Order: sequence, then structure tokens, then C-alpha cells
Amino acid sequence: MSAAETIHVDGVWRAAASGAQREVLDPADAKTLAVVSEGGVEDTDAAVAAARRAFDQGPWPRTPVAERAALLRRVAELLQRDRETIALTESRDTGKTLEEGRVDVDDVTNAFRYFADLAAGESAGRVIDAGTPDVHSVVVHEPVGVCAMITPWNYPLLQASWKVAPALVAGNTFVIKPSEVTPLSTVHLVKLLVEAGLPAGVANLVTGAGDPVGARLAEHPDVDLVSFTGGLVSGTKVAQAAAPTVKKVALELGGKNPNVVFADACATAEGFDTAVDQALNAAFIHSGQVCSAGARLIIEESVRERFVAELARRAEKIKLGRGTEDGVECGPLVSAQQLDKTEAYVASALAEGALLRCGGKQPEPSEVRPATGYFYLPTVLDQCHRQMRVVREETFGPIVTVESFQTEEEAVTLANDTEYGLAGAVWSADTARARRVAARLRHGTVWINDYHPYFPQAEWGGFGKSGVGRELGPAGLDEYRETKHVYENLRPSPVRWFAG
Repeated sequence: MSAAETIHVDGVWRAAASGAQREVLDPADAKTLAVVSEGGVEDTDAAVAAARRAFDQGPWPRTPVAERAALLRRVAELLQRDRETIALTESRDTGKTLEEGRVDVDDVTNAFRYFADLAAGESAGRVIDAGTPDVHSVVVHEPVGVCAMITPWNYPLLQASWKVAPALVAGNTFVIKPSEVTPLSTVHLVKLLVEAGLPAGVANLVTGAGDPVGARLAEHPDVDLVSFTGGLVSGTKVAQAAAPTVKKVALELGGKNPNVVFADACATAEGFDTAVDQALNAAFIHSGQVCSAGARLIIEESVRERFVAELARRAEKIKLGRGTEDGVECGPLVSAQQLDKTEAYVASALAEGALLRCGGKQPEPSEVRPATGYFYLPTVLDQCHRQMRVVREETFGPIVTVESFQTEEEAVTLANDTEYGLAGAVWSADTARARRVAARLRHGTVWINDYHPYFPQAEWGGFGKSGVGRELGPAGLDEYRETKHVYENLRPSPVRWFAG
């Protein structure tokens, strides 16, 4: 296998049919990190055909669940074996810190183990009491079929695992298309699946752009399910392309997530420090390139100035640099395009009246920050309001906007005043109020007095334009299964509806 043979079809690594290639850039210095195949429609059709044959004729859908689960556990062990290599790949490809890359590999490992245990521990079916001994009625799960998986650039390996692990243990075959910006860790994952003993044709990979590869997967008549994680505009196109064939669609889209802080959460020195610390974590981890990022700080007016001043002071101390360097806390944006978007959002916010408390520009180059890298300072924008683009739209950069409230009702109204509904948080020392507000937030995940933790056992989804379907938890497995009701009459007898 040469460096550019990154398309995997029916158990064979190959170059794109057209011979086209793409350079993958290191966002820390904009230099070429790797060269991959640039697949097209012909490669995509070949991958879908291989997955179709493997599902219709191959052994995997008919392999006992215990054996499928055992393969997932072997993959988990291989992930841990290659932990440092994968973490380094993820760090250099996405720009995140090496420690974040290690955490990602551990989370991916946990996801494979969780779905292995979940599927292996399930019963064969749910028996329904038909009210007579002559009828046996049972509800069973079966694999959906051929799954198309389109994953994003910010957490390429983690998001792939949320789709691959449940799909495989459910007995499906798949074609995966990673982001063309960050494909390298997904290539490594497919290699591990092969090493673990997955039959040829079950896992297929096409590296290439969303158009044409992702578009063809979404519309392909031999694809039974398409699972997409990414932005709202692309997700809408995926849903439209899938509609004519009425295939199952799972969409995990963007978010504009509120981090609601009540004054009583800051009443003690420890409470104040914790809330500020988590506001930094919510907004700036991975340079804000997180779908669940707490990019909207909504804070009670009585503590606003004190809180925002400390937030800005600490944001200025975040150490930016190449993610593989010791001591670096935050890496670059993933691409020149993301850097341009971030600069445009800040410029529009300032033009619309926002007050810049810190950041708002690229940092000075240093030994750990090459001048050619896509770095941007953590930015705090105060005195924001809902009419601003930067407040309404998903920025996906190191930007936090600040809005304020005076009453609980106003806090809830502000938090829900968004077309998205992915995640959010509530901070309060009053447990009853925190739970009351959390219950009223129209967001798929709500944290109380914390931000960003997730568990493989918990479902992940969103309201509004943040998507449809669920990942993780039992529902994440059910996304990749069909439910069938098997009715068996043990003593059939003729029934005459008509005379004659």
C-alpha cells in the first residue's frame, strides 16, 4: 500500500479510479502532512457495491452477536496498542493538543467496548403475549443493511466510532467518508478493523470531498441508511438527497449552545472559580471547534462584570501553539477557511456593537506558533444581543459571546432563543432552580454545574435544527437496526371471509 492508496474497497487498498490525490495540511504550519486519494463517484459506487454484496451474500450479518462483539473488543485492544500513534496523528491532523488526542483514543476505545457489551447482553427478542398458546409473537432486531457514514473534521476518529461500533455489532456493512480535511485517523481505524478479522467488504472507506463522495452516498439507491455529522447546510443537503429513496437518515448537526450562570453559583470563591474555569472549557477547548461548545455565556447581570473580567483575564493566559508541544493548551484552527470565518464573525460583531474584552486577532508568531499556522486568540465579546450574527450562527471558533439576564424567566427565554438545540448548561447553587431551568431548556443534552462530559451509555442528540436521530446509548445501537414483529400461528386453521 502506497501513501496515497487510502481508498478501501472489498478488502483492498487502492488509489482513486481517476488517480487524483489531495494534500492534507498540518494546520500548525500549513505544510503538507500527508497525501491521500481523492475519490469520486466511481470509487463510491464500487464501495457501495462491495458493502451491498457483503451484506446480502457475506457472513457478517449472520455472524452470532457474541462473535461480532468479540471483534469490537479486539479493535478496542488494538486502539490502545496504537494509542500514541493515533493520538499524534489526530493532533497533527486536527491541530488539537496531544493530550486531547489521547483522550479521544480512550473515548473511542470505550465506545467500542460499550457497544460490544450492550449488544452481547441483549435478549434474543421481546415476546408479546398474544393471549393464546397457539400463537408465538416476538419483536426482534435486524441490521439495517448498507450504512453510509459521513463524519466531520473536528473529532474525526471519535465521531467515526459512534457510527462504526454500533453499526458493526448490529450486523451491518458500511461505507465511511471522513472529512477531506482530517481523514488520517479514519484510515488507521479501518486498518485496525481489517487486522481484527473483519471480513472483506464489510468496512469500506472512500477519501474525498463531500461533493461528489458524500452526495453520492446520500442519494445511492443501494444505501439503506445515511448517518451524517456536520454543519446544518450540508446536513440539509444530505436529507434532501436521501429523500427520494426514503432511506433512514441520522443527522447530528450544529449547535449554538447556552451556558447559563446564575449569581448564586458564584457566591463563594470556589463556586466562582469553578464556573469561570468551566466557561473557559466550554468555549475554548479545541479552539471552540466543538459542536457542543458553550459559545453563548448567558450570565446574571449582578455578577456580569466581575465574571467577564476574570474570564477575559484567564482567556488571555491560554497558551496557544502546535498541539504536540509541551505546555500548549490550545492549538490552531483546522484550516485557512476556518480562520477566515472566525475573523469575519469577530469583525461583524464589533461592527454591530459588541465590546471586545480580549483576543480578536491572530497571535504573534513564536517558537511554538509558526507564522503560517491558523492560530487565533481566544476571544471574549461582551454586550452582545440576539440580533448579532455572532450570537445567532454557529461560529465554530474560539469565540464566546456574553449576554445577561435579571430573572429566571429571562434566562430561559434567552437560552431557548435559537434555531439550534444541541446542548447547554445551567449553573446554580439552588438545586431546585437548576433542575427546573434544565427541564425547560430545549436542548438535547443539558449539564448542571458542569460542561462537556459525556458517557457512551447516554444518548446524544438534539432539538430543532441540531438534527434528528440519536447516537450513543441503547438508542445509538437502535439507529442501526430495524425492528421486526414475527407472528407465528402454531395451529393455523382456514378462515373463510367469503361464501363459496
